[in-house]
Amino acid sequence: MKRPAIGNYGRNEWAIVGAPCVYIKGLADKLINALSPTYKCAYADTSHQDELIQAPGRLASGAYLEYTDQINYHQFNINDISQQFGLRQRFAEADLVLVNGNHQQAKSQVVIIYENKRASLKKRLDQLTNVELILLAENADGVFDFIQEAIPYWQDIPLYKLDDTDQIISFFRNKLEAAKPVINSLVLAGGKSERMGFDKGTVNWFGKEQRYFLADLLQPLSTEVFISCREDQRANITNGYPVLTDTFTNLGPYGAILSAFREQPDSAWLVIACDLPLLDSETLEYLVANRDPSKLATAYQSPDNEFPEPLIAIWEPKSYHQLLSFLSLGYSCPRKVLINSDVKLLQAQNPESLTNVNTPEDLEKVKRMLHQKIAGS
Repeated sequence: MKRPAIGNYGRNEWAIVGAPCVYIKGLADKLINALSPTYKCAYADTSHQDELIQAPGRLASGAYLEYTDQINYHQFNINDISQQFGLRQRFAEADLVLVNGNHQQAKSQVVIIYENKRASLKKRLDQLTNVELILLAENADGVFDFIQEAIPYWQDIPLYKLDDTDQIISFFRNKLEAAKPVINSLVLAGGKSERMGFDKGTVNWFGKEQRYFLADLLQPLSTEVFISCREDQRANITNGYPVLTDTFTNLGPYGAILSAFREQPDSAWLVIACDLPLLDSETLEYLVANRDPSKLATAYQSPDNEFPEPLIAIWEPKSYHQLLSFLSLGYSCPRKVLINSDVKLLQAQNPESLTNVNTPEDLEKVKRMLHQKIAGS
């Protein structure tokens, strides 16, 4: 099982170190203010006041967890601060995590050269494992000698003044854009087609079996395209079409999506059911062009109701955690996950393209529609 590329908190995290905490917090505020309209931003710090900090609210009475539904936000106070994995779950949906590096660590760092913090920074050299940005405070003449010695490639690292706010924001914006997960595609062809009476993926609508037609349709939009099927179907898939068999079995499409994330947890997955004979390249291109990676998923709204269509949707890597969480609570409906999560909903420009075929009656209906189109053209 491959692990997602997550640091102490999230996929994209930077510890800001080398300056007084007020400077670090001020920089974090500027970045979050500029980037939060596009990205989900998070901040991690430690209370470091000299006086003893008392436990808040019911935690002082021995509670493990206290939740308060505030007017403008939700507040959780928790008495278990030792579980690193729990923190990762809390930050799972963040696109950007900024960390006060004076108190916490992250897999990448921003180093501020601040003269009065020279000695403090020197003590933290072992934390500078992946410095990606150096900032000069107003009292700094240049990069400290010990930083130059500790980081041989320091001259290749972007160097700005701490008050070059626009350049610093652009640096992070470019980093987040470059970190946008690639899209793989998954054609869901592992169903038992009990209502249809035969394998829906083998229906030949346009000169080849539908599962292969869709795979070819997805090729220009994807880094990789896979046919999703059960293990007992693998031998029936034509050579040249990569296969991902279900490793979360007996869960239908839910298990297929989880199996894809288990194989490549840092990719986004464009998931398509094989029972969409009217699906066209324009509908797929519109979905990809309007993708929002900061959301859990990007999906079309059903033409029949207000609910999302989970089987013609782009599932972002952050949805892996959410899918597993819902499964642990006894839910295995991908639509329920989308309904109860932060997703981007699109209106199909051609609602007819979302028509699915589940029964022989549906099959005959779509055949007539296609014949009418051919006759009309």
